[in-house]
Amino acid sequence: MPEFVWHALLGGMGVACVAGPLGCFVVWRRMAYFGDTLSHSALLGVALGFLLGVDLRIGILAVCLIAGLMLVAMQGRRRLASDTLLGIIAHTALSLGMVTIAFLPSLRIDLMGYLFGDILAIGRDDLITIALGGLLVLLVLASIWRGLLAATVHEDLARVEGVPAARDNLVFVLLLALVVAVAMKVVGMLLITALLIIPAAAARRFASSPEHMAVLAALAGVLAVMGGVFGSLHWDTPAGPSIVVAAATLFLLSLLWPSRHSRPRPS
Repeated sequence: MPEFVWHALLGGMGVACVAGPLGCFVVWRRMAYFGDTLSHSALLGVALGFLLGVDLRIGILAVCLIAGLMLVAMQGRRRLASDTLLGIIAHTALSLGMVTIAFLPSLRIDLMGYLFGDILAIGRDDLITIALGGLLVLLVLASIWRGLLAATVHEDLARVEGVPAARDNLVFVLLLALVVAVAMKVVGMLLITALLIIPAAAARRFASSPEHMAVLAALAGVLAVMGGVFGSLHWDTPAGPSIVVAAATLFLLSLLWPSRHSRPRPS
């Protein structure tokens, strides 16, 4: 196989291995719209990166982190419903990104690549970024896994038992922001939430424990990446959307497969 295909597979599988465990918490906590908000904010990061002349990944990460911190701070005040806050931040950030790009008349960029990803253009530097970023996310997630799991089941009870729920929730949001920044080149800002949610949803039917579900979600993501990349090469379709279609196909097949377990709940 050509080298660019190996790069695409390795990069995509690296993102899938990280997105799977994080996606389990997104599914358990019903945070799909939260992930969408972070991914929509990424376009503003791209625009600011070009405007300030810095690495786009730094701009994306900075904006996603700021958006995540704003969401946590505003949710704590509870003056508005969570979905209202998410909608305001998501569409404001996306629109600000488009407006900022419009003020850069000399800039010519392919927005489709940022919206839907360009996994076949992954290079060695991208692989290093994905590997280091993914390893950092997994190590931090492992360190807060039990506390985050307890807060997912019952946050008030977890606080009573001494779990630093507020800290773990904040760290989780920051991890999501980091994954969005790292994964944007693979499936794009509009599809990263699908890579977080769909493999986890497909794995939920078969898992016997939260940890088991995290492993199966990562495996489902890896299979989706392989199917999407090879399908894209065979049928000449966009790679990022093809990965999401492959993940959706796995989810549909999981619905047809008889399950021996009830849906796992964090415990």
